[in-house]
Amino acid sequence: MSNSTVPPRISGLSEIAPSYAAILCDVWGVVHNGVRSFPAACDALARFREAGGTVVLLTNAPRLSPYIVAQMRSLGVTEASYDGIVTSGDVTRGLLASRPGAKVLHIGSDIHLPLYEGLDLTLVDSAEADVISCTGLREDERESPDDYDAELRALAARGLPLICANPDIVVERGNRFIWCAGALAERYRGFGGVTHVAGKPHAPIYEAALAHIGALRGTAVAKADVLAIGDGAPTDLKGAKGEGLDILFVTGGIHAANFGPTEQPDSSAVARFLSEEQLAARAFIPHLQW
Repeated sequence: MSNSTVPPRISGLSEIAPSYAAILCDVWGVVHNGVRSFPAACDALARFREAGGTVVLLTNAPRLSPYIVAQMRSLGVTEASYDGIVTSGDVTRGLLASRPGAKVLHIGSDIHLPLYEGLDLTLVDSAEADVISCTGLREDERESPDDYDAELRALAARGLPLICANPDIVVERGNRFIWCAGALAERYRGFGGVTHVAGKPHAPIYEAALAHIGALRGTAVAKADVLAIGDGAPTDLKGAKGEGLDILFVTGGIHAANFGPTEQPDSSAVARFLSEEQLAARAFIPHLQW
């Protein structure tokens, strides 16, 4: 692994692309911002594929991958930019499937209800539940984690496990920060509750993604030949570090305010941030481009 706490800035993915057979790329913050796609990033991934590389998008979205494909297409991200996608929702569904007959309290938006279709479980209210599935805030445009403290405290006191379908704390939706399921899971742990998390930075989603790369290429790919691209320190960077993957850090995403001007990030500030977070990267780039 060639990661460093003092990574060089590169001008484009093309500078390091020849070293890798495959890419695991974050979606929100790198490929789109929930409102629009980033054409330069989409082009960079498409060019990597044209040169023979394999791209699997890796997202903490709490929805199943077909829904994310449709969402990305509506934002202008076409299948030319990737070969496959693995979502936290996909892996979370597997965790729920391992609990046949469960009585599940769903915390999140109704838009996430397809996550449970076809599974041997029953959605119930809090009084009947034996497990919690948290996909996010019920109304993330107007609520905050503070609104859930009483509910989460009471559930934790009963010893119910919480399955978190999206480990992200916040994401940028356009120019706004939106709270995610990870913020509620963090509160739940603080109240003494037990949480199970499948998405980044945890191993299950990486195991699924690396297996998907192998299936797409017809053979397993060594981790040394896989580049992880992401903008989130506690998810993308921490997860890739745990898997022993090289990392391209996109500094213009969720942590941009730490590095000075977005288009001209301060290299010393990037190095300081990585050192403080006990992380490292092969290189950094303000925004993904070729």
